[in-house]
Amino acid sequence: MTKLTRRSFIKKALGSLLALAGFGGGAYYYAREVEPYMLQVIEENISLANIPSAFEHFRIIQFTDTHIGFHYDLRQFQTLVKEINNLNPDLIVFTGDLVDEPNRYSWEEGLTDALSMLKAPFGKFWVYGNHDHGGYGTEKLAEVMESAGFTLLQNSHTVIEKDTDRFILAGIDDAILGRPDIRESLSRVNPDLLTIMLAHEPDVADAVAEFPVDIQLSGHSHGGQVQLPFIGHLYTPSLAEKYVEGKYNFHSNRLSLYVSRGIGTTRLPYRFLCKPEIQVYTLNSRDTSKLS
Repeated sequence: MTKLTRRSFIKKALGSLLALAGFGGGAYYYAREVEPYMLQVIEENISLANIPSAFEHFRIIQFTDTHIGFHYDLRQFQTLVKEINNLNPDLIVFTGDLVDEPNRYSWEEGLTDALSMLKAPFGKFWVYGNHDHGGYGTEKLAEVMESAGFTLLQNSHTVIEKDTDRFILAGIDDAILGRPDIRESLSRVNPDLLTIMLAHEPDVADAVAEFPVDIQLSGHSHGGQVQLPFIGHLYTPSLAEKYVEGKYNFHSNRLSLYVSRGIGTTRLPYRFLCKPEIQVYTLNSRDTSKLS
């Protein structure tokens, strides 16, 4: 567990009180029994000059923060797998927190089977989240994901190739309970190539922006899980306090950060004005698309 600052503690406590006060009757039922199941598919078009022509209309699907075991079960995850496959991804990335409490989870064989059912011709890749390392889950997660055909990017990278073109997919270890090393993850990478970084915690983007990285994909924040009109999110965890959801451009650098609200919930089984989501990123070279 990470230590809360006094400011974070006060913010969390006040947010919880506001949420409990607001979750009366129908609002409480909606936040617990309705919105957590209202999965959204967010379509993002990424247009950059260094996207190779062979990857025009290449589809990357990101899912994150399923937190299986905490009000999100295997049956729901199996449904998610079908929805992802129906979107015809070229490549799938998972950005951490598969199981909520690895030391208490039963590790059903069906979970590996469901992960194995995810199909993408250019591969399936993942990085650790803080819940993956927590509760003695590090080795078990690695075993399950490897058995399901996922490749771990732990301070490392891979080259995605199509025809004679290529781009870099990199990943760092969890920034809270792991040992992230951005420099190591990009070791011997050609800085001119399109480079996508997977990082569970979004706030590490400030450090990632100092390197030749075009895109960072993150989760961890859950979008706050609970948002109120005119107020926004009430609380987000450590290293998801600055960048909470959506797209952020680092104008002094080449980096764009995309933060997903994720799938599941943790600590409190509510979502309010903060629906679960998966992302579909479609690559387009800048000279053929004006979308960004």
